[in-house]
Amino acid sequence: MFPLKDSVPAKHPSIMMWVVIAANVLVFFVQNDLARANPEQPAWLDYAIVPALVSWNDPLTWFPLVSSQFLHGGLGHLISNLWILWIFGDNVEDRMGPLLFAVFYIACGCVAGLVHIAFGPSSLVPTIGASGAIAGVLGAYLVLYPHARVLTLVPLLFLPLVYDLPAYFFLILWFGLQVLNGSLSLFTSEALSSVAWWAHVGGFVAGALLCRLFARRRLHPRELQLDEWTLQDLWKRMR
Repeated sequence: MFPLKDSVPAKHPSIMMWVVIAANVLVFFVQNDLARANPEQPAWLDYAIVPALVSWNDPLTWFPLVSSQFLHGGLGHLISNLWILWIFGDNVEDRMGPLLFAVFYIACGCVAGLVHIAFGPSSLVPTIGASGAIAGVLGAYLVLYPHARVLTLVPLLFLPLVYDLPAYFFLILWFGLQVLNGSLSLFTSEALSSVAWWAHVGGFVAGALLCRLFARRRLHPRELQLDEWTLQDLWKRMR
């Protein structure tokens, strides 16, 4: 599933979401320059999460919980993450305000990193990406806007299908897939375990639990509307 847009217009202009997007893009270019300068041991690896190198006795080893959130493994990784943030982040920031949204975003990313470390404490694989923090944004969106609509692209055997799904359906299904893949990664191939599935799970849960502490603004009137579709209606449309 790939979200194309949501149905809730932001009441206030987004500020911090665009700051985060700009920071990720800027760091990506710097990261590439560092990798070209020393392809064998790029300097940005020092800012990635390496669970086996984290030590309770050395606070500096915990800095990658923050720095890793602004690093990405390639252009596709960067674009997919920032696209999700662009769709859902403005609405979450709308309820929190720019400063609280920034704290919330970083906090969810840190929790995601801690969960990733907990599930693979001996791993020497560097972990990077904003997906843990963005998963927190998705968890907050589920709590704050469960009855919004998400226009979703579902590629099926090279046939692009587009559905207008309830946000709760889209996000709960997304979360379930992270839990499923995370569980499978504990017992299956290295390719599947190379994705930080449990970081996604941890970030999502953190976002869902913390969002009420950060959300200060009132609901937009359109957010109060109940979903007009039942799951049975959705099933009929999908058929």
